[in-house]
Formats: sequence, C-alpha cells, structure tokens
Amino acid sequence: MQIMKLFVSEGNPHCLKVLAVLELTGVKCDVQHVNHEEKVVPFLSRPTLPALHLRGGLYLFSTNAICQYFYEVSGTESNKQSNQWLEWEATELQPALTRALHLAVMQGKTTDPAKALEAPLSFLEQSLTKRTTTFLTAETVGVADIVLWGALYPAFLENGLKMGELQSTKTWFDRVGVLPACEASSRIVFKGKGVEALKGYLQKQPVPHGSQAHRDSHTSSPTETEDSDRVMTEEEMEAAAQIWNQRIDCQTRPERKHPILPEEGKRNVLITSALPYVNNVPHLGNIIGCVLSADVFARYGRQRGWNLLYICGTDEYGTATENKAREEGLTPQEICDKYHTIHDSIYKWFQIDFDFFGRTTTPRQTEISQNIFWRLHERGFLIEDTVEQLRCESCQRFLADRFVEGVCPFCYYPEARGDQCDKCGRLINAVELKEPQCKVCKQTPVIRSSKHLFLDLPKLEANLEQWLDRSVSTGDWTTNARNITRSWLRDGLKPRCITRDLRWGTPVPHPDFAGKVFYVWFDAPIGYLSITANYTDQWEKWWKNPQQVELYNFMAKDNVPFHTVVFPCSLLGAQDNYTLVNHLIATEYLNYEDTKFSKSRGVGVFGDMAKDTGIPSDVWRFYLLYLRPEGQDAAFSWADMALKNNSELLNNLGNFINRAGMFVSKFFEGCVPQVVLQVEEKRLLAQVGWELKQYIQFLDKVRIRDALKCILNISRHGNQYIQVNEPWKKIKGCDADRQRAGTVTAVSVNMAVLLSVMLEPYMPTVSETIRTQLQAPPSSAHIMLQGEGNFVCSLSAGHRIGTVSPLFQKLETEQIESLKKRFGGQQPEEEETSKKQTPTIAQTNAATKTSVPAPAAAPETPIMADPELAKQLAAAVAEQGDKVRALKAQKTEKAVIGAEVAKLLELKKQMALAEGKNPEPSPQKGKKK
Repeated sequence: MQIMKLFVSEGNPHCLKVLAVLELTGVKCDVQHVNHEEKVVPFLSRPTLPALHLRGGLYLFSTNAICQYFYEVSGTESNKQSNQWLEWEATELQPALTRALHLAVMQGKTTDPAKALEAPLSFLEQSLTKRTTTFLTAETVGVADIVLWGALYPAFLENGLKMGELQSTKTWFDRVGVLPACEASSRIVFKGKGVEALKGYLQKQPVPHGSQAHRDSHTSSPTETEDSDRVMTEEEMEAAAQIWNQRIDCQTRPERKHPILPEEGKRNVLITSALPYVNNVPHLGNIIGCVLSADVFARYGRQRGWNLLYICGTDEYGTATENKAREEGLTPQEICDKYHTIHDSIYKWFQIDFDFFGRTTTPRQTEISQNIFWRLHERGFLIEDTVEQLRCESCQRFLADRFVEGVCPFCYYPEARGDQCDKCGRLINAVELKEPQCKVCKQTPVIRSSKHLFLDLPKLEANLEQWLDRSVSTGDWTTNARNITRSWLRDGLKPRCITRDLRWGTPVPHPDFAGKVFYVWFDAPIGYLSITANYTDQWEKWWKNPQQVELYNFMAKDNVPFHTVVFPCSLLGAQDNYTLVNHLIATEYLNYEDTKFSKSRGVGVFGDMAKDTGIPSDVWRFYLLYLRPEGQDAAFSWADMALKNNSELLNNLGNFINRAGMFVSKFFEGCVPQVVLQVEEKRLLAQVGWELKQYIQFLDKVRIRDALKCILNISRHGNQYIQVNEPWKKIKGCDADRQRAGTVTAVSVNMAVLLSVMLEPYMPTVSETIRTQLQAPPSSAHIMLQGEGNFVCSLSAGHRIGTVSPLFQKLETEQIESLKKRFGGQQPEEEETSKKQTPTIAQTNAATKTSVPAPAAAPETPIMADPELAKQLAAAVAEQGDKVRALKAQKTEKAVIGAEVAKLLELKKQMALAEGKNPEPSPQKGKKK
C-alpha cells in the first residue's frame, strides 16, 4: 500500500510542529527533506512547506491541518477547544510571530519583536492562568499544545524575546518542550544553530507587512494571509482614536437624476458589462462574470461620490438568436422580446442596479453601426475578399459561425463553435473545423465561396499597439486580459471578416453587399454606444469624450479579444474621437460542481431558478463574489455555499452584528452607551481603520474578492473583541465593569454601522437592514468612504437604535442535499431503486473516484471470497479514510464530512463481502476521548 509522504525543509519553523506531532502520534509516514524553493504541491503558484502527500493524490499544505490529520489517524479526534486554539494560532499568533522573527533574525532588532508579540502573549498568559488542566485542553498533551509550542519555540530562542513575567506561559512551554518528540523535532529543524538556522528560510519569504522594510517600500499589496492581522504602532493607535472622535459634516448622497452626464471637475466613470446573449437564460457563471462584478464596482463608485453611469443590455442579433428562434418555432424578434424580459427580471432579482438596461435591436443600433462602417470604409480600413464558407445543402443556406460545430483544429475539443473554441479560446474560421456538422439538421456541410468585407486589422495594428501600451500601463487590466491581448498581437493580426450571410442582424448598407448583415462581434460592442444613445440623446458626451471619461469594461475571458482588438480597431479606424477602454476586468470561468452548466441537461443553477431555492439574493451575491473566478477557473459547490453561509455569514458576520445590537437593547435600554477608550479600543480602532483602507485600495483596483475578505476580517476582530471582554458578565459588576461593558457595546455597534457601509456593494438588502435596525444616520454611509477612508463614531452616546433581529438563516444539510439533487441534471437509473437496496461496488467507487470492478448481484447463499477484489477495496478504504481525516483536519462542513463517511462505510461493507464475510450494520461510534 502506498505510504504517505511528508515534505519538510531545514530551518523552516512550521516544520517543527508537524515533525513533533508525527513523532508523538507514531503515524507511519515517509519524511523527505527538500529545499525551501522546491515546489511540492503542483497546483500552488509558489513553494509551500511543509506539505503532506496522501494516498490517492490529495495534498495537505496547511501546517495545522497536517497536525490535526496525524492526530486523527492516530485515533484521537480534536475537540472544539482544540480547534479554537488552532484558529487563534493561525489568525492571531502566527502573523505577529512572522513579523517578530523577521525583525529579530533579519534585522537584528530586540525591542520591536517583543512589542510585536506583546498582545498575543498577554492573551495566552491570561488563558493559561485561568485553565484547570495540566495542558491547554486536557490532562494529556494535545494537538493544540504541540502547535503553539512549535510556533513559539523559535521566538524564545532569541535573547530579546524572553518570557518575562509570563510565568504560566513559561511553565506550560517548558512542560511541552521536554517531551522527546519536541526535542527530536527541534534538533532536526534547527541543527543546533539557534535562530541562525532560520535565515535561509526567512530570506525566501515575503517581507511581512508591518516591518519597517515593508513600510518604506512601494511594492504591490501583500497577500491576504500577510494582511490579515497587522500589528499596530502607537502612532497609528493614537491617530485612529483622534479620527474616531472627529465630527465630520457630510451631506447625504444625492438622489440619482437622469440622464447622468459627464461633469467638469468630477471623476466621470462609464461602466459596461459584456452584453448577455438574448438566446438563453443566464446561469451563475454568466452573472458573476459580467453584470454582478460590474454592479459591485458601480455601487462602490457611487458611494465614493464618483459621477458614474452603468449601462448594459441584451445582445440580440446574430446566429445564436436565429438558431434559438428555429428551436422554439418563433421569429427572431419574438425570441428577443421573450428573453429580454427574462434577463431583465433576473437581474432585478439579483439587485443589479443598472442606470439603463437596453437592447441592440433598435434604430439607434443600426444608425451608429452603419455610421462607423462608412467611416471605416471612407478611410480605407475595409477590404473585400471572396471567402470559403460552409454551406448546408440540406438547409439551403450558408452556415454562420454558431450554426456549425466540430472538432477544434488546435486542441481537438470535439464541440468547438464555428467562430471560437470554448476550451482553448482560439478563434476559428468555420472551414478550419474538423468533422463539421450543421447544428440544425446534423448534416455535413460543404465548402462554397462568398464575397465579404473585412476589417483591415494589420493596417490598424500600429495605432492599436500605441493605444494598448498607454491603456495597459495606466489602467487596471486583469492579467488574463493583458495576456490574451498580447497573444493576439504576438501572432500578428489578420484581416477580420465583419459581414455574414444571415437575415437577422444590422443590414450592411453597401449596395454591393445587399442581403448581408454585420458579424455580431463587429456589431455587438457598438451596442454599448447605441444603448447609451437610447438612454440619452447626449450619448456622445460619454462616448466621444476620452479626455473626461474613464471607461471600465467587465466580461468573461472569452470576450477579451473582441473588446481589446476588434472593437478598439473599429473605433480607432473611424477616427471620431471615441472613448476607448481604460480598465478591462475579465474573469475566468465558473463551473458547476465538477461539470459545466447545461440548460438542456438540467445541470446547474440558472438565473430564473435561483429565487425558487428560497435562498435570498444577497446570499447568492455573497457566495458568487466570495468565489469569483479571478486568477483561475472556479466551481460552484452546494456544500461550500452552505459552509460559507453558515460560517462566514451566520457565525461570523451575522453573529457579531446581532450581538452588538442586542447588547444595546438588552443592557442599555436601546440607547448607545458612553465610550471610554482604553489601549485595547485604540488598537482595535486602528486595526479596523487599516482594514477599511485596504478595502478601499482593493476596490479602487477592482480586486473585488480581496475587498470582501476585509469585511469578514473586521467582523472577526469584532467577535474576538466581544469574546475577550465579555460585556454580558461585566454589566453585572461594579461601576467600572459596567462602564467597560458600555464601551465594548458602543464600539461594537459602531463597527456594525461601518460593516453596513462596506457591505452595500456586495449585499445591498442586508446593508439596508442593518442600517434600519440601528437607525444609522444617512450621512454615515458616506463619511467613511471619502478620501482614503476613516472609521469614525457615527452612533454617539444616547443614539436610540431600532429593533434588532438576526440577519441570516442556517442552510440545513437536508435543504442543501435536496437542492444539489434538484440541479444535478438527469439522475442515473440506480437512483430509482429502493433506498433499502445496497449500492453496488461500481456505484460506490464511482462516488469515491476509485476504479474497482463490480461483482455480480449478491446471491442468497454466502458470498465466496475474492482476494484480488478485497485487496483493491482495501486500498480504496484506505484512500477514502485519508480523505475523511483530511476533511476533518481542514474543518470542513459536517454535511460534507458526513457524506464522505457514508461512502467509507459502504466501501468497508463491500470489502467485507469481498473477503467472504457477512457484514453486520456498522454501529455508530461515539467520539473518542
């Protein structure tokens, strides 16, 4: 049987913990020593050690998850208290330790490292003083003890980091440190060199945020992990306290008055999201890739006081629409009317706040498209050519791009369209397809000649390059947008056909090409202009005003080349001072579970179905934005949605805001109490203010997912602040304790107001609900986002709040399983059998992704043993057991773990059968102690 492999490196302080736990638990594992820069986990962008390679190919690369996993394997389940300590170590202690070690080891400082660790060590000392057990959670050493000891060990090797008066910490630390497992791991990692052993490792790590070196630099923002818990300086704490007490006059955000037009002296922002095709209902991937991402940024921009216009609409011309009309037996115009209404209602339910949502089947579209066409023609940027096209003799028509499908000539994807391959993203001429097929009648088309007009891209290439260099260097372009565009230019531009032999589209006005229409990718982006023109007859103030207007385009990555090459070349060639994109934001793809969305197969959630799930639109918005596919493709998961709802929304964000409001109602008769700031509050105010500034910096750069994490970080700080200070206890104490409870309550409820402001772009209904419950003054929503952002007291002493109630509901396992089944598409025949029937080995292993042959149906007589099958099933049981333990170590949602445990039990039953045994139903085991 394949053995697990643990990869560690010398001088890496994180490896100390896993080696000590491995030795203590006695788990069999092959330990391999590698250098710090070796990339062990193939799907991570940078080296991460330690890493554990499990049987079956799974990896664990969170140090604490590896430690928990070893304990699980050894037969000891972690308890709630252990999990809380591990969470504290990762989120509170570890960031401070990282900075302290960098200051001590790399910069040779002594005082600053001690200050960096002052707060977490004080908390640890208080907790250890109050404990009633020999170790952190029990009378015997547990995983939390080893993890915290391993984290602190390198810090206490440094002379400047003495225990001082931390007597309880010292006693506990020494008690753990004398264990043979801890002594052995320290020898392996440090080799007797002391903190000098850490230099090689620390030199390869990013400079921690908060160190002088980082504050003096002007490098890009650190990663989320490095940002999560910054140590605040005394200067920052005092500044935060002064800001908190400021009273800033701020007018309520004015009502939007239409039409919105550019204004002199203001930041004029024009936002478009890729026009959705009108031929189908948008699925979740369509929604997050375009309209929802743009909506978040638009709402944020309005909060910031920008003069902003957000327009979108349905793309209604082209082969996709004509094809859909044939399928449904309607005219193209009837299809457009039907699906435009569907799209409009879906976006309203998702609270997409367009300034105008239009469509492309309008006289304005024809007028503007034909105007740009004639300007290109007059300036010599259009050329004629006879091209070979696919024609279906059965349908008696030329087949435009979306009427033909075949094998991609580049990557051999079998379902490539006639214009582009969805898998590799390359553009295709339909005649290049291998094994082409007419999508209407499924016959093989033939090649015929037809005369068409082409946009002379090579002639415009120099102008395009000059504009691109300027736009990319000064604007915010996502990496995939830059790379896709550069790959087009690297390959050299070729003339692009802009006409098609179709009936449904914008007519080509040239008499020599009567009966033809514009190709949708020439025509559709012009829809941004025509939709704006249908919004206001002063549309040119937006679209012919590059000196005053900033243009943001939002789209999925497959739309990039048409927006960065074809469309800009059309506008550059028209030579009419058009506004070109300054910032291009492209997402990767969002898939559904482990497959693609498919309306025909009933796979995935489509926009018109989301509201029928009973889950509020704000929760849908939150989850889609939380997993927004920015750097790589992402996958929607029901189990993960439940996990994020129950942990991040219910237990983190909702828990904090509800507690803050309830304390005001219950302890102070609905009026916000007086605040007396102490050092702890000043530190908290500084930390929250810093998160607010990060939020603004992230959203200014359209880093939507990162900014959302800042919101959740603030509520985590708030929950910890409440938990440590226990106002429900102090309210029953002396006057000083009651005053302390008042301060904690007042600061917390003001943090809730800030969270409502920051949540508005993401969860507008929840944001408004919070503000209504707390009766927050309208001006507070804008004070905090002006300039670089300031966390001020917006609910002063004596302010009366409204009725407080919970914001979120738990998503139950039964509800999620039901929804998963409902949207999973056609169920296999096995699902129709009785629930009492035992699944076959083939079914069980399909679920666990193992490959074991299925035996014949179970006979009435005892089953004969099958040693070979039993051997295969034993390996499957071991692999599935690893998976279950890994999920537990990673603190995965109980529903997910439960499903995997069920698979494990079934595998064990099948293994017993293969061994010739008659398995009894497995009794449920109690928790191990």
